[in-house]
Amino acid sequence: MSTEQVKDVVREKYGQAALRARTGAGNSCCGGDAATEICCDPITSNLYDAQQADGVPELALKASLGCGNPTALAELKPGETVLDLGSGGGIDVLLSARRVGPTGKAYGLDMTDEMLAVADENKRKSGLTNVEFLKGEIEQIPLPANSVDVIISNCVINLSGDKDRVLQEAFRVLKPGGRFAVSDVVVRGEVPAGIRKNMELWVGCIAGALSDYDYVAKLTRAGFDHVEIEPTRVYSIEDARAFLTAEGIDVDRMASEVEGRFISAFVRAVKPASPESCCGPTCCN
Repeated sequence: MSTEQVKDVVREKYGQAALRARTGAGNSCCGGDAATEICCDPITSNLYDAQQADGVPELALKASLGCGNPTALAELKPGETVLDLGSGGGIDVLLSARRVGPTGKAYGLDMTDEMLAVADENKRKSGLTNVEFLKGEIEQIPLPANSVDVIISNCVINLSGDKDRVLQEAFRVLKPGGRFAVSDVVVRGEVPAGIRKNMELWVGCIAGALSDYDYVAKLTRAGFDHVEIEPTRVYSIEDARAFLTAEGIDVDRMASEVEGRFISAFVRAVKPASPESCCGPTCCN
């Protein structure tokens, strides 16, 4: 599947998810049917504590399709400028805006009209004035170089068909010393192609997920330093058992090659503070 075809699929699925959230028909990280919605639960459930959930409009929580809580881990500071790649219904943007305060700014970037409509509605309901949602693609961020203190994202980069371009763009818009702090689905080590395909059947959220060492390599190649991957949730074969069994897959046979391999992780990296310490392709731009 080409990069453009991947974008079309993601745009369609997330547009459907936004419409379901607005009509109260439930949500799914992958925009699938009821079976997919159930199997996505280990990915999307229990990401925000009660205080965070109470601090945002209900629609923002319903439209939350992530795999982590980057705002809780990014150590945002008052006055900082934050950009959320693939911001969806805007929950992480709104939470970030509260953390950076009125002297800071929180941008959300999304390519899906339906999600942007939900996000703008949530912005209005929140009453926050330091929030701006932008239409665009994470492979071509519509912000100038060196303009953002922190980049966050929640289970979106794994959906891109050109992850190298995404990371290069993230590096470009970050200020020197800026922080990359995203939640994403990551594969630990090697997983046989057939096994991986079956797991992607379980939940499309892991389709396209990078291995841990590929993620580190791509971030390093883009110019980032201090790359770290911290597991935040490990998915067991039991999470997928009911769905895979219904598909006629021998779950017990594949268990040893799957157990603990698929994780949600917090991925950290830093843009070097000075050009002399940077080896990335956009350092001196």
